[in-house]
Amino acid sequence: MLNFLPSSLLGVIAGFLLVVNVLVWTSILFVLAILKFLLPLTQLHRGFNWIIHRIAENWITCNSGWMRLTQKTRWDVQGLEGLNYHGWYMVISNHQSWVDIFVMQHLLNRRIPLLKFFLKKELIWVPIMGLAWWAMDFPFLHRHGTEYLKKHPEQKGKDFETMRRACEKFGYSPTSVMNFLEGTRFTEVKHDQKKGEYKFLLRPKSGGLALALDVLGDKFNSLLDITIVYPDGIPTFWEFLCGKVKRITVRMKTMEIPKQFLHGDYEGDPAFRDAMHKWVQKLWQEKDLHIESLLTKAGAK
Repeated sequence: MLNFLPSSLLGVIAGFLLVVNVLVWTSILFVLAILKFLLPLTQLHRGFNWIIHRIAENWITCNSGWMRLTQKTRWDVQGLEGLNYHGWYMVISNHQSWVDIFVMQHLLNRRIPLLKFFLKKELIWVPIMGLAWWAMDFPFLHRHGTEYLKKHPEQKGKDFETMRRACEKFGYSPTSVMNFLEGTRFTEVKHDQKKGEYKFLLRPKSGGLALALDVLGDKFNSLLDITIVYPDGIPTFWEFLCGKVKRITVRMKTMEIPKQFLHGDYEGDPAFRDAMHKWVQKLWQEKDLHIESLLTKAGAK
């Protein structure tokens, strides 16, 4: 273990290992992605996707390797029992830092199918990673804001159609669809600006969840609800690389998805939309209380 080194040096080493890991695995991914693009046959695509997913899992395994080498984190994790690598999962979580993604991938790799995140369309231009996400069929969404839709009402519904096409790609093999319901990372500034009813969360958005359940509802075995807590304070990614994240608490709860929320018309049915909002708000109220309890138990700073 290298955590005896000065934190800044540790951060440089961890960052270097992260970059090397990215370059090695994305170079292999790109070759397969080009072949997949040039050979537009469904059966071949499924074969390419299987190989691409195995590469992604090895990539995550190597990330876990440099994390163990450079970090001295005390993990408090519950809820991994009974997960099915061959199942279908709708995954939701609170979101505080880019570290959240590494936490979930580290804990869930090869326990459930590869996590697929909804990404903002602009992220496809991120050097190297944008092409890697595209190769792995991560859906890129162009979400129009309320003010934009008021000026351009003809665009209403197109966001949902884009999401629907993205979700349909997940219908061929077991998949874990990841949705950060808050839509952005929690910060005190955002929390104060939005003046929400939650103490440790931002208001959840239920549209993306509703659409995924509409398109793939019959395939999902369970909803996997993840709560991530950093008892010593929400870390930046650099602090994470520097080994300054000493404690991470994670609770996972697997639950059945209520049948009334499968295949509903979120856009066109106000009653369904209201019911979906209330269900999601109840989940978030419980999560908010759970976070408070976990922080108190951990003696958070």
